[in-house]
Amino acid sequence: MSIEAVRSHLAVYGLEDRIYEFDVSSATVELAAAALHTEPARIAKTMTFADKDGGCIIVVTAGDTKIQNAAFKERFGQKAKMLSYEEALAFTGHAVGGICPFALPDTGCRVYMDESLLRFDTVYPAAGTANSAVALTPDELFKAGGGLEWVNVCALRSPDGNS
Repeated sequence: MSIEAVRSHLAVYGLEDRIYEFDVSSATVELAAAALHTEPARIAKTMTFADKDGGCIIVVTAGDTKIQNAAFKERFGQKAKMLSYEEALAFTGHAVGGICPFALPDTGCRVYMDESLLRFDTVYPAAGTANSAVALTPDELFKAGGGLEWVNVCALRSPDGNS
């Protein structure tokens, strides 16, 4: 899926003018933070997981967090199993590095927003490509991203990158 599909999707919410396109990669939390000149925690990373019912669970979370397996299992009734690159592309229409909750095809994805995003006034999810981002409030992200509910399935990473 292209950035143009995401732009069209965000236009429905009047948010299309918030997209940034970069001459450098923003495919990881660290690269996106550098491109935006912001802290990594404000990067809203979109994580894709296999759903036991054959669909996809998407969790959008702050860039300084990691999935807590016990919390994920308690909330979703299954272990957290990340999708492969190919599966993520098939479910979301976006390649890894540009995956976002916008302009998703009708493939059975359920989108959840992690509460870790709520501590920021602005967060930056990808906009469909590995060199783009969009500036949104957490509430705008929830609405435009088709969030079903806010969940608490992540924990902050320690400074050394572990939990």
